[in-house]
Amino acid sequence: MGSSYLSNPLIFLVQVIFGLYALVVMLRFLLQLTRADFYNPLSQFIVKATSPVLNPLRRIIPGIGGKDIASLVLAWLVLAVQTLLTLAIAGQGLAPLAALLLAIPDLLELTINIFLYSILIMVVISWINPAGHNPTISILYSLTEPLMRPARRLIPPMGGIDLSPMVVMIGLVLLKMLLIPPVKALVVSLL
Repeated sequence: MGSSYLSNPLIFLVQVIFGLYALVVMLRFLLQLTRADFYNPLSQFIVKATSPVLNPLRRIIPGIGGKDIASLVLAWLVLAVQTLLTLAIAGQGLAPLAALLLAIPDLLELTINIFLYSILIMVVISWINPAGHNPTISILYSLTEPLMRPARRLIPPMGGIDLSPMVVMIGLVLLKMLLIPPVKALVVSLL
């Protein structure tokens, strides 16, 4: 009992701290990818929170085609460290290669979840305050619009109701269900 009494809260703290930082780093990559407003206060927070670690990493990992690959690698490494610490706290030893491999499906899942929850937040905001505008809404719009635009062309609003968010969210959940388990199985088979 003593082992799990302390290890469970410790694992929780590791997952929260590293998970939140991985989220912020992945948001930086996705916001740059979707060309979100760099001067938005939320964008500025993300840049300031990630720059101390990201700037030295950029000296080693250059961008490709104008894309900030260093931030993608940093998100992957943060998730790998989270996995490594979680395994160590759980008493399963230190396995750096396993942690690096196990972080790949976690990174894919994080990316899908960012889009999924961003769309959900946009839907809820549209019900509560449809005419409202704040920096967060602007960032969420920039992030979700590349997925929403094709869906709106496919399913235009009917009677004032836009069903495209529901279609995109169903597609994202299906993608998660169809993509993550085989990738996890592949990673486990490599270990």
